[in-house]
Amino acid sequence: MFAVITADLLNSTKYSAELLTEVLDIINAEIEGIEIEYKNSKFELYRGDSIQGVIEPVFSFRSALRMKTAINKLRSKVAIDSNSYRIEADLRISIGIGKIEFKRDSIMESNGEAFQFSGRTLDEMKKTGRKMTLTTGINEINNEFDNAFLLFDTITDKWSSASAEVIYYLLKEMKETEIADTLGISQSAVNQRKKAAGWDAILSLMERYEQVMKQHFIDGE
Repeated sequence: MFAVITADLLNSTKYSAELLTEVLDIINAEIEGIEIEYKNSKFELYRGDSIQGVIEPVFSFRSALRMKTAINKLRSKVAIDSNSYRIEADLRISIGIGKIEFKRDSIMESNGEAFQFSGRTLDEMKKTGRKMTLTTGINEINNEFDNAFLLFDTITDKWSSASAEVIYYLLKEMKETEIADTLGISQSAVNQRKKAAGWDAILSLMERYEQVMKQHFIDGE
């Protein structure tokens, strides 16, 4: 079994050329890092504002969240000048887990139920306003994470770019002191941002997700 992550930028037509260029540079850097860190993963940017990738199921949510926070933490020059921490760029992300019956070097030329689960659900999300979903062939898992990701959306919709920034570095397993040094703020400020972002709840969800993936899905089988 494989996980297919399909994502697109929210409201990308409203981005300035400068913001879109910066966002795409961030996406390219992040998917390159994910491909290096996780074996058998491959991602492609297409249509100028969309991402699709194949990865082992157990790493799919963590990787999706890394891409999301990498973009959410972005602060344009305009935002910096106005001292704004409003999130300027975001992703709609659909994870599909299943078989890949037709696999080519190009992800765009590959097909299978994992692609269908991911792609079809992303299309449905455009109508519902959801930002993170999971679809598998097991209804029990779908139901559990449909509710969990609804709560996840509620938490992340309240983030500032500062909150997303701290979560991004926590996902890279950096300690609070390391994050503080990187951002040039105190450790207590990092801890406050971590709590405000709901890190404990997100970590619990991520650990539950990875536990379920290990129990039910083995890469390639």
